[in-house]
Amino acid sequence: MKVFSVIGFSKSGKTTTIEALVRVLRNRGYSVGTVKEIHFEGFRMDTDGTNTSRHKDAGAQMVTARGLHETSVLFQEKLNIEKILGFYDHDFVILEGVRDIGVPKILTAHDAEEVERGLNDTIFAISGRFAENNQHYKNLPVINALTDAEKLADLIEEKVSDHTTLTVKIDGKEIEMVPFVQKVFQNLIEGFLKELQGFQPDGDIEICIKK
Repeated sequence: MKVFSVIGFSKSGKTTTIEALVRVLRNRGYSVGTVKEIHFEGFRMDTDGTNTSRHKDAGAQMVTARGLHETSVLFQEKLNIEKILGFYDHDFVILEGVRDIGVPKILTAHDAEEVERGLNDTIFAISGRFAENNQHYKNLPVINALTDAEKLADLIEEKVSDHTTLTVKIDGKEIEMVPFVQKVFQNLIEGFLKELQGFQPDGDIEICIKK
């Protein structure tokens, strides 16, 4: 599963970029999932007074609304992004507005000032409104998803590799780790295990220590 994120500033073209990429990737035969980060403090997926809200208020820790054409599962907490990705089994998963994960990212912006504010080591391309009048910024490609979605998809196929999920549980409780710590932990484990006979670099790794 390949995972990348489209991050940027409000009204700079994040959703428009993702819409274009979903269409192109689906046309290329890939399965595609998306995750949308919502930053509004007052946002709720369920409203007071609905039957599902009443289930929650009664103490249910997870509520599922099963309709004729869709199913919604509501957790009564903010899940970390790695746990959310565990529900996906797609060729590509596109994250919108998700910054707290060390995956390749596309930055959308209005102008060069916003580009400078948003740049970090995970950015591999710039798009959004800034791409309407620019083609390059320093050493990064600037691609307009509305007019050159195929070109942006080509770059994604080149730059985005399979995502590795690492979770650690102690007494059944998952321990949250920042992306940097996850990467260090993963590198240490794989560094030790690759010396063992039978190690498969593309296989799943499970380690269990019981006391």
